[in-house]
Amino acid sequence: MAEPKIFELNNRSMQMKVSNLGCTILSLSVPDKDGNLGDVVLGFDTLEPYQASGILFLLFLGEFFQLCDQKGLAPFFGCIVGRVANRIKDGKFSLNGVDYTLPINKPPNSLHGGQKGFDKVVWEVAEHKEGEHPSVTFKYHSRDGEEGYPGDLSVTATYTLTSKTTLRLDMEAVPANKPTPVSLAQHTYWNLGGHNSGDILDNTAQLWANHITPVDQNTIPTGEIIPVKGTPFDFTTEKQIGRDIQQVGLGYDHNYVLDCGDEKDGLKHAAKIKDPKTSRVLDLWTNAPGMQLYTANYVNGVVGKGGAVYNKHAGVCLETQGFPNAVNTPNFPSVIVQPGDKYIHNMVYEFSVE
Repeated sequence: MAEPKIFELNNRSMQMKVSNLGCTILSLSVPDKDGNLGDVVLGFDTLEPYQASGILFLLFLGEFFQLCDQKGLAPFFGCIVGRVANRIKDGKFSLNGVDYTLPINKPPNSLHGGQKGFDKVVWEVAEHKEGEHPSVTFKYHSRDGEEGYPGDLSVTATYTLTSKTTLRLDMEAVPANKPTPVSLAQHTYWNLGGHNSGDILDNTAQLWANHITPVDQNTIPTGEIIPVKGTPFDFTTEKQIGRDIQQVGLGYDHNYVLDCGDEKDGLKHAAKIKDPKTSRVLDLWTNAPGMQLYTANYVNGVVGKGGAVYNKHAGVCLETQGFPNAVNTPNFPSVIVQPGDKYIHNMVYEFSVE
């Protein structure tokens, strides 16, 4: 049985800590305009808060008290989520005439793979390389029926520092014996000003997406694909993340259709985020069809690394993915992978200053 551990990738200009618990990025330090390294990832100093657990109950003097458990506090900080990222309506889908029922862990829906998704399991360490292009590869075998999903699935994820200030993530999944939905997402909360620098509302964002998939009151896509032009969702030209955020309820938590980015090495330009204070820039490239823009709307008083307190909008997630609830939405790109086929999901995070 694999043990949860922390691994370091260091190429002398970037430093990264990552765990085989959920393939979680705990920290990533990159230079600012003055060459000073800063950790741009929300998270915790130790692995305990990332580990799966629910609510503790204490029977005390005959009274029943409910305690908030200090474990399981991470709102998917830094991890890879799966077997299917995002929401599946009512935790139900049908495939080849068979009905499947998933855990309802975000009522009334199933979210990010269920009660114990890929973010809460310990992956095997297949390889850890040091040197100029340090990397670590994690493997996980998801069993038939795990969290309600059909078929055995072998998954690998490799993080590589491919250049001085570039991180690459390559994810693959191969079903053994049954067709199954697969849509993995990397769920890091980024704050280019530094993880402890407050909110990201003055950061600018540009997204290479002319459309979003609008959602109902339970955050499930309606099935429509609508233009962003003239709406608060329009990031086709660079603007402050906070400029129109009051017009979208709690904040952004929407799937963008990546339909207009330049291509490089087979990947589409998905997003560019810039912090005005440090001049740090993050450019994200991917081969995924969609990306959830999430502005940490539910983060509230989480005590993180070095005692930093993370509140609402303390980070931004750029979750490249298949479209949410695609298993129940025929007009969305399919997330079903057949036995013998391979799911491949690549991402490149390029850091710079400008």
